[in-house]
Amino acid sequence: MADVSSPPEPKTVPAPRDQHLRDMADCIRFLSMDAVQQAKSGHPGAPMGMADIATVLFKDFMQLDAEDPHWIDRDRFIMSNGHGSMLLYSLFYLLGYKDMPLEELKRFRQVNSKTPGHPEYRHADGIETTTGPLGQGIANSVGFALAERIMNAKFGDDLVNHHTYVFMGDGCLMEGISQEAISLAGHLKLGRLICFWDNNSISIDGATKLAVSDNEIQRFQASGWHTLEIDGHDTDAIREAIKTAQSVTDKPTMIACKTIIGFGFPTKAGTQKAHSDAPGEEEIAGARKILGWDSPPFVIPENLLNAWREIGSKSRDARMAWADRVKAAPDGLRQDFERRTRGELPTDWKKAIAAARAEFIASGKELATRQASGAVLEHLFNAIPELLGGSADLTPSNNTKTKNQVEIKPGEYNGSYVHYGVREHGMAAAMNGIALHGGLIPYGGTFMCFSDYCRPSIRLASMMEIRTIFVMTHDSIGLGEDGPTHQPVEQLAALRAIPHLGVYRPGDPVETAECWEIILDQPRRAALIALSRQPMPLLRKEPGTENKSAKGAYVLLEADGERKLTIMATGSELHLAVEARTVMQGLGVPTAVVSMPCRLLFEQQDEAYKKSVMGETHARVAVEAAVEMGWDRYLGFKGRFVGMHEFGASGKIADVYKKFDITTDAVVRAAKETIVEVFG
Repeated sequence: MADVSSPPEPKTVPAPRDQHLRDMADCIRFLSMDAVQQAKSGHPGAPMGMADIATVLFKDFMQLDAEDPHWIDRDRFIMSNGHGSMLLYSLFYLLGYKDMPLEELKRFRQVNSKTPGHPEYRHADGIETTTGPLGQGIANSVGFALAERIMNAKFGDDLVNHHTYVFMGDGCLMEGISQEAISLAGHLKLGRLICFWDNNSISIDGATKLAVSDNEIQRFQASGWHTLEIDGHDTDAIREAIKTAQSVTDKPTMIACKTIIGFGFPTKAGTQKAHSDAPGEEEIAGARKILGWDSPPFVIPENLLNAWREIGSKSRDARMAWADRVKAAPDGLRQDFERRTRGELPTDWKKAIAAARAEFIASGKELATRQASGAVLEHLFNAIPELLGGSADLTPSNNTKTKNQVEIKPGEYNGSYVHYGVREHGMAAAMNGIALHGGLIPYGGTFMCFSDYCRPSIRLASMMEIRTIFVMTHDSIGLGEDGPTHQPVEQLAALRAIPHLGVYRPGDPVETAECWEIILDQPRRAALIALSRQPMPLLRKEPGTENKSAKGAYVLLEADGERKLTIMATGSELHLAVEARTVMQGLGVPTAVVSMPCRLLFEQQDEAYKKSVMGETHARVAVEAAVEMGWDRYLGFKGRFVGMHEFGASGKIADVYKKFDITTDAVVRAAKETIVEVFG
């Protein structure tokens, strides 16, 4: 009888096509396993399985220069299966990126290191996007590839002409966002997008067949992709596949790479144990023996390190030639290109905001803020050419397309508007990729309720501190007849809870213009603007261009007399606060109205300003057609809230507001209650 405690037979590895390339790939493998082992956590399986692909890609194809990691016309490399981050960090060290010394690899997954568990944008040079949740990277890459084509159509091959390469795993393809992404990429014919599927048939739970039996090749083909199947450890096959992919210009390409997860491990290779477990010293010793690696932990033989450093500098001449082409470009084109890629707005762009504001005041009309936003965009489109609009199949409702915007079409990229289709999450992630690529400012619309579908991408945009603009219309029960499934109730509170996200809810057309000005003026902040379906009166009629919304909240109407009551509101309920103030003033209660279009900005103000806005009185009322969560910090124990406490209902807008008691009379009743509570 066999000894059941004896270890399994050690695995062998396929003989390499090219021993030198195998040795170079093993640099990635051993740096990855050593870092994971030292951290006692991590995911060594993907870096070890995809090391051969990365080696061929970077050696023979990637256009990069470690001396200038932010070179605009570099190829983009995105690791959608971001748990395999040690592949990235190993590459950055091997290529010679200055901010990735060996010590950072030794600090893998430690606080304040440049090597966190998943790649984080701006933590280290070379990280193009934050890929944590699976599927985000492939969806971001659609935006990167689309941005490259749009910029190419504007500035030509001499200035913009590069590829977007993506590594993705089985988990990325299981996530629903992947289908939105591959469908959109195939439709748009993004031929400069090349994706490598790490087809290792293993997930954390075990074999992927436990949960999925899709034919991924046919799936990509059905979405208009070119597909190839190769052995992911055959360097000749990898090279030929990439050459073929580059030759296909009217379709994105998916290369299905059959790999062994944890390639080189003696007992864990090809099993779920290689996915996310620290391998253990014995397993690493076995890998060293199998792969013929004699160097101690974190030591790369000099000849191999030199070979990698040559790859890190191989495109330097190409970069310098590109820089010369930029200098030689016609002045107007060059200046526009350099300004846009620096993320700077045109000098006089704020005149467009002033013009929109003056237009609103001159007309004096009631206007839904979604319509006001559309009117602002009409002015901004001519002032800021890098604006790239879009909608998830709600263009007429979102008012996101101006009359002069040209639509992007499959293979035709000389435009400024994208029809994303009913792909809210894919749209949001693609916009993040567009913003990260540089040269364009993406904004895209859908209904506020569907921000839930976009939320992971909104969260990552906030985490990365990039200027992605989410336009969310139909922002309350004020959308009426569509009913509670489409009426956002808890979404405002949930979105305001996301750190760094600027959530704006303007209360009239002038505030809408002001919010757009703030959003565009902050290149390091993701923004969401919540806009109404129903019209609302013009409340801001004063001349001038002072942006009162810029501090997040301000006194719209001060009390006549020493303030005893403060009524706070946002958006479509702001006019209810104004009307209630008139009633309370008539009853002899000096009342101020505070508009709070952006709570985040208000919280950033000094205490003196916040006190001047909120006033000394503890008699306070807040009115918003959403849940109360978050208002308590301003109301205190004696304040009152007028808003939603349940889901909405289908009906005429006025009837729905009346049903849920969000009316002027309700605000007055709440005001009287808080006055009694405070003053007796």
